[in-house]
Amino acid sequence: MKFDTPAGKNPIDQLKVVGRATSRIDGRLKTTGTAPYAYERHDVAKNQAYGFVVGAAIAKGRITAMDVAAAKAAPGVLAVVTTLDHAAPLPLGMMNAAPLFGGDQVVHYHQAIAVVVADSFEQARAAAALIRTDYARSPGQFDLAASADAAPLVPGGNGQPAIHRVGNFDSAFAAAPVTIDRRYTTPDESHAMMEPHATIASWEGEKLTVWTSNQMIAWGKGSLAKTLGIKPENVRLDSPFIGGGFGGKLFIRADVVLAALAAKAAQRPVKIALPRPFMMNNTTHRPATIQRVKLGATRDGRLTAISHSSISGNLAEGKPESAVQQTQLLYAAPHRETFMKLAALDLPEGNAMRAPGEAPGLMVLEMAMDEMAEALGMDPVEFRILNDTQVDPTKPERKFSQRHLVECLRTGAEKFGWSKRNPKPGQQREGRWLIGMGVAVGFRNNLLTKSAARIRLERNGRLTVETDMTDIGTGTYTILAQTAAEMMGVPLEAVTVRLGDSDFPASAGSGGQWGANNSTAGLYAACVKLRAMVAQKLGLGEEAHFADGMVIAGNQRLPLAQAARDGAIAAEDIIEYGTLDKTYQQSTFASHFVEVAVDGYTGETRIRRMLAVCDAGRILNPTAARSQVIGAMTMGVGAALSEELAVDPRFGFFVNHDLAGYEVAVHADVPHQEVIFLDYPDDKSSPMKAKGVGELGLCGVGAAIANAIYNATGVRVRDYPITLDKHLDHLPVIV
Repeated sequence: MKFDTPAGKNPIDQLKVVGRATSRIDGRLKTTGTAPYAYERHDVAKNQAYGFVVGAAIAKGRITAMDVAAAKAAPGVLAVVTTLDHAAPLPLGMMNAAPLFGGDQVVHYHQAIAVVVADSFEQARAAAALIRTDYARSPGQFDLAASADAAPLVPGGNGQPAIHRVGNFDSAFAAAPVTIDRRYTTPDESHAMMEPHATIASWEGEKLTVWTSNQMIAWGKGSLAKTLGIKPENVRLDSPFIGGGFGGKLFIRADVVLAALAAKAAQRPVKIALPRPFMMNNTTHRPATIQRVKLGATRDGRLTAISHSSISGNLAEGKPESAVQQTQLLYAAPHRETFMKLAALDLPEGNAMRAPGEAPGLMVLEMAMDEMAEALGMDPVEFRILNDTQVDPTKPERKFSQRHLVECLRTGAEKFGWSKRNPKPGQQREGRWLIGMGVAVGFRNNLLTKSAARIRLERNGRLTVETDMTDIGTGTYTILAQTAAEMMGVPLEAVTVRLGDSDFPASAGSGGQWGANNSTAGLYAACVKLRAMVAQKLGLGEEAHFADGMVIAGNQRLPLAQAARDGAIAAEDIIEYGTLDKTYQQSTFASHFVEVAVDGYTGETRIRRMLAVCDAGRILNPTAARSQVIGAMTMGVGAALSEELAVDPRFGFFVNHDLAGYEVAVHADVPHQEVIFLDYPDDKSSPMKAKGVGELGLCGVGAAIANAIYNATGVRVRDYPITLDKHLDHLPVIV
């Protein structure tokens, strides 16, 4: 199905099932511990052996020798595979910057250099400790601040200049009566998902099956085939349940490749899970940034000049953290510039993490917006409203398909009690606690990508949905079941959804908050085909209506199941998009409001309450969407207050490489969260008229917390995370 004109009225608009708050159909499996996660799939292949990965003990250099004799002779060992078994690094898969295995070169700490296979996990781990590796260490660069001045500009894509300019920023900034010029930093961050990267691999002749934890099945299949040098048709990925990904499982990692190589060497299925320290140092992370924002405005508060630049670091083949992209679209100003620089660092690979670009970018931009509001003597909410735009500021002829940011701000301010906020920082106290409120805007683009699905009407009248789409804890199983039920006129209980198998039609996958809208649109297309096939089978016209398990046309009412009495009927289709996303700027918006209390003696920050008001098209399942947003808000708390990968500048690795040292927010850190959805269907997005919310809920949260802390204390901290040591010495005196 080609979606190239705005969606008209269609069966989804009935909203009998879609749009209703619905508990997850896979919830019982998860709460009873019976959902089949990758490492626990003991039944998929017999006689599984255990692999244990050895990581490089240096961050940069070369392996000169490896002694594996003792490891091979250890009890229970079946095979030892080393990186020196391959003369050069294995080919990179899609989006990878760091080699996953092969060759003698080491480009980052904990790069996989060997895997030991044994009958038990304990035997494999013990034997791995017996491997002796000699290195020739090379000096590396691990300090972003030290490399920042020499970092080159990142070239613009598609022939565009490195510096994205509209108007004349320098002149406008110089002429502006009110200006700010601020520097901010955000740290390296880890995905820190609960389920580690894990894989079971099994060969049958030339055919390889991996049961793994992966967000993008079609990408993973192609990448694994390329890396191993085998035909894609000989590779199968299966990933029905994923215990969190946040972008860290968008691409295959060392566990998949090593499980496949180990299974080949041991001649039996092998299972591998990366230890927690490898999650931080072997896989990927969100790179640190050094950002600068310059704003110029008239005295009545209208922005005239916006500049946002960002410096981040990565491996030589890596990409920058695109922290300036939202600034091109969020606020009106006739003169603007954005650019990025990328420093070559020898740290583990930087890559996508939930809301890449916008998450750290809005932590900075939205703090700067508050600082400008203060310089103007304006309320931060009113300042943002004044500078709203209904068109792309860089291409004024291009309108937003939907943009209700002002309503997000107005609604949030009213519900949160913003009028009770004291605009003068450090004035509201409750005993030893300093109380403050903060606001920030959230923004994330709506990305459209093709997605396919198959739906089958079984002889018993049930429906089976098959697509390689994944559920990373987002509720995909449920919204796909809701879509099928709505389109085919059956109860939710009559739908079975099967996900994550590369043998199924290739979907959009889970990432970039594009999964829900695109995967349901692909299923919608397949359902349209199936409806036509059923109507034809039953001798009814195209105007047939599907409801309550019946197919209705005029005075005729026939059971849906009757169409499949001679055998199941299956339909498969793909949603493909025209140019609506180019004609219209498609984005999602939010306002975030936060109240904090800061201990006047210790500097400890406590979140008291949080509110998000989201404008993200039709909300397909308010229960699942709320879960996504409050999870993202919680991640924003961690980013603002505690999360930071600490770099050892001597040896080039992240020191706090476990969940004891890398401090994510927990339940006790967030006592009250509220989410409001405006729920404006966007007919230019897809036939579902939906968008995404999973990353929008994170964007801007950190800045709202930072702004609340400033309102509470009068101390402006511009270096995240805002730990107590950064403002303790400057807190107001408690009398």
